[in-house]
Amino acid sequence: MAPRKQQEIFDATLWLVAEKGYDGLTVEGVAERSGVNKTTIYRWWPSKAALLGAALVESGVLAFEPPDTGSFRGDLVALVEQIGRLLTEPPGSDIAVAALAAAVRHPELDAGRFFADRFARERVVFERAVRRGELSASADPLLIMDLLGGAVWMRTVFRGLPLPGGFAEKAVSALLDTL
Repeated sequence: MAPRKQQEIFDATLWLVAEKGYDGLTVEGVAERSGVNKTTIYRWWPSKAALLGAALVESGVLAFEPPDTGSFRGDLVALVEQIGRLLTEPPGSDIAVAALAAAVRHPELDAGRFFADRFARERVVFERAVRRGELSASADPLLIMDLLGGAVWMRTVFRGLPLPGGFAEKAVSALLDTL
């Protein structure tokens, strides 16, 4: 499949899940919005769960580049800020919250693939920090990201509160100052 057409399918998938939720997402709706025949979609993805799972990882809408600020602390602050934008600024917020909330009720969605892909991209931040001597090689990068990302999710999604100015710096400091 041509990359441009694939991106159109992924974009249509993510917009539909943001607008209608997972239960309202249909392959027929994606086909109509993307201008592709639904048999083409089924040829590449056997179900709407598989399609949404691929769109979460492959679409440019939720993409990010790991930061390189020159310091571990700065990189973590930038990562927390990226997570904050993802969860508070449309269209990412609508897509992430709708799609990942659906994953709780629909394990076939395999949201773990989305988080595994994100963490694989974040890992470089930790590898650089170890090389620079800013982080012990025995540190648990996944735990660090779970704590920081979880703080953003808890504040924005579950509590429905805005992120105050300086939130990223405070969250990173609260964590790093205890390591």
